[in-house]
Amino acid sequence: MAKITYIEHNGTVHEIDVKPGMTVMEGARDNGVPGIEADCGGACACSTCHVYVAPEWVDKLPAKDPMEEDMLDFAWEPDPARSRLTCQLKVTDALDGLVVNLPEKQI
Repeated sequence: MAKITYIEHNGTVHEIDVKPGMTVMEGARDNGVPGIEADCGGACACSTCHVYVAPEWVDKLPAKDPMEEDMLDFAWEPDPARSRLTCQLKVTDALDGLVVNLPEKQI
């Protein structure tokens, strides 16, 4: 299990153990974390699972593929360095301790 910390825009913290093989989005969805809407169900066809990755994690994650880059253009106030779609982040043991901050809203 990897412990993922989701921080809502209002500061509420959710620390969740997520099984390897799931996505960071699925971990939030399955545990009722508000602010991850995941309208497309993880198909990278929307931006409603957008988060800001903690700065210390940016370089530890796999690079964004072109589809994720395109979808982030539709996210609420994307940050070129820190914005990610959680449906594209597959959980592994290497993600243990990952911290993500949720935006004010999803669009």
